[in-house]
Amino acid sequence: MNVKVEQFQAENPNPVLCVGNDGTVLYSNEAGEPLLREWGVGVGEKLPSNIRDFVQRVISRNNPEKMEVKVGKIVYLVAFHPLPEKECVNIYGFDISDQKELEEKLRESEEKYRNIAETANEGICIIDDETRVTYANKRLIDMLGYTLEEGIGRPIWDFTSEECKAIFKRNIKKRRQGINEIYEIKLMCKDGSPLWALISAKSLFDKDGKFIGSISMLTDITKRKQAEEALANIEIARKKEIHHRIKNNLQVISSLLDLQAEKFNNRECVKDSEILEAFRESQDRVISMALIHEELYKGGGFDTLDFSSYIKELAKNLFLTYRIGNADTKLSIDLEENIFFNMDTAVPLGIIINELVSNSLKYAFADRDDGIIQIKLFREKSRESKGNGAGNNNEGLKGTTFILKVSDNGIGIPESFDLKNPDSLGIQLVTILVDQLEGELELKRDSGTEFTIRFTVIAI
Repeated sequence: MNVKVEQFQAENPNPVLCVGNDGTVLYSNEAGEPLLREWGVGVGEKLPSNIRDFVQRVISRNNPEKMEVKVGKIVYLVAFHPLPEKECVNIYGFDISDQKELEEKLRESEEKYRNIAETANEGICIIDDETRVTYANKRLIDMLGYTLEEGIGRPIWDFTSEECKAIFKRNIKKRRQGINEIYEIKLMCKDGSPLWALISAKSLFDKDGKFIGSISMLTDITKRKQAEEALANIEIARKKEIHHRIKNNLQVISSLLDLQAEKFNNRECVKDSEILEAFRESQDRVISMALIHEELYKGGGFDTLDFSSYIKELAKNLFLTYRIGNADTKLSIDLEENIFFNMDTAVPLGIIINELVSNSLKYAFADRDDGIIQIKLFREKSRESKGNGAGNNNEGLKGTTFILKVSDNGIGIPESFDLKNPDSLGIQLVTILVDQLEGELELKRDSGTEFTIRFTVIAI
């Protein structure tokens, strides 16, 4: 067989060999000597049986193939190229030691981080750009109760509670924008039980800046959430009991006032009648406060009161108290929806309404059968909330201004009445409470009587 060895590059720094179809080494450049030594042959000798079989397979298939050969610390990628017309195979070797070393370091690094991920006390999850789970460590699988096969490839929504899916979708949009964050979310285990997790999420992008998914670390905070819920329930029960006891105590005070008033019930002198009236007014004030605690007890909020519901109940109670002589008096209530006040605002407002409505029921409709009392409460929209006078502690703070109007179409208040220096204990109490609210009080006498209270509730 004539083979022109001149065609081979004797000075090529990489191994170059030619092998016949029977496995005999026909040629090797100097750089190929390490391969020959590794195989234990020289030029003119046959390769080991395993290499001969490889050469014959390359020739029979007429298809190049590769193998790695390690010679000492050097690793060669050896390529076998068939030359059927010459009944031989050319062999080219390439030193890939640096690449193999890098691959080994990368493999070791990946193995190290995989071990860290698999032994971590937190769950670790990677999802792709279509929100499918591509990786989950053992801790996360154990947390959710699934097997690895059941979790990989499924959309993350499959493991999210219904009420939190919207949160998850919103946060995925943030990941696409490169926004990383920490947040809490409620997941669902395989057995249907909830799993609260604190998630630390980070966006993933490829070298071209394209979003490819996100990686998240999940800490199980279910016990903490359960403890918080238990504490919240204890606090609710405690506040409920407080309001219940206050309401009961106020009702006891009202009953004691009623019993005390019985001593004067059968006496006919004017002085005694005034005493009875004073007892009844005191009872009304106590009841107005008791109603607040009753509404808080029923509502379950315990910190803020649905004031619209409270006003209706208070007015109903006052009409029952003063029903004698006021059978035809009507009540008109115009209240803006969803107005909630805390105790500091609700208590003085309740007493103010109590005083003004009871005052109208007692004095406004003498010798009349068609009286109307109106109560209006609404937010003021046109005027900014900047405080209501000199020395106002709320000045400069943002708040909402409300308007409360209590009016009647009765006989009106005498012109001699001075709002700044009222003789009536009830109106004196009203002015004091308006000052307490840092509000403004205005009186109109057109076609009856109208009291307007403007006050601001500060948003803390």
